[in-house]
Amino acid sequence: MGSAETARVRCVAAVPCWVSLMARDLDAAKAFYGPLLGWEFEPGPDQFGPYVHAVAGGEAVAGLGVASGGWAMPVAWTAYFGTESADAAADAVRERGATLAVGPLAFDAGRVAFAADPVGAVFGIWEGPPGRARKLDLPGAPVWIELRTPDPFAAALFYGEVFRWDGRDPEHFEVRWEHDRVVLRAEGHSVAALAKEQSGGPAGMPPHWEVSFSVPDTDVALARAQELGGSAVGPAFDSPYGRVARLQDPEGGRFAVISPKG
Repeated sequence: MGSAETARVRCVAAVPCWVSLMARDLDAAKAFYGPLLGWEFEPGPDQFGPYVHAVAGGEAVAGLGVASGGWAMPVAWTAYFGTESADAAADAVRERGATLAVGPLAFDAGRVAFAADPVGAVFGIWEGPPGRARKLDLPGAPVWIELRTPDPFAAALFYGEVFRWDGRDPEHFEVRWEHDRVVLRAEGHSVAALAKEQSGGPAGMPPHWEVSFSVPDTDVALARAQELGGSAVGPAFDSPYGRVARLQDPEGGRFAVISPKG
């Protein structure tokens, strides 16, 4: 979420518009992700603990932080959905039988909350400075965010009610079915999807939002991740959106890299 230093970061309603890692050791996370994804780092908001923005090609593309206080969060990447009202979204989460874990809390770029959907996939809620979705065609940017869940249609009903997918202007937001996925499109770009995967499936993971970062060559990035102390979660594979490798950082945080199709 944005700060005075990174006014570029904007909240985009109804879709994932920011990703953030909660690590145990921020320096170790920077030493892994910086060389792997070509990131530089700049200070971010720190009222909840140490936090930096990852910068690629002059753009703030992700956040890395360390939870402070009584937060006992696992090392994991979280995708944040934009919303016009964090309170309304939080109420909708509770009303639909899901879990509101933290917040909404106020900070310098708006209000944020953490929640888990009815089958346990964790996501963030962010009410912040409004903007429009942009496709960042640059290495190191999160270019694909996908929910891996046993029932993508039930999940789509849940997220659609929480983030008010129905009734939005179809010129700016659209939900469609393609490549065996429920796909979210914003400003003409496919930005996220909900796909079927049984719990404990090929990646050995419960339901979760998988964040994929763009790289020029997936196989090269996979080898580099291992050199930096990470590990592969299965072999690289070809998807409708590009070649993908699922990875784990040295502290156990799961993510993916993708060399997108042109």
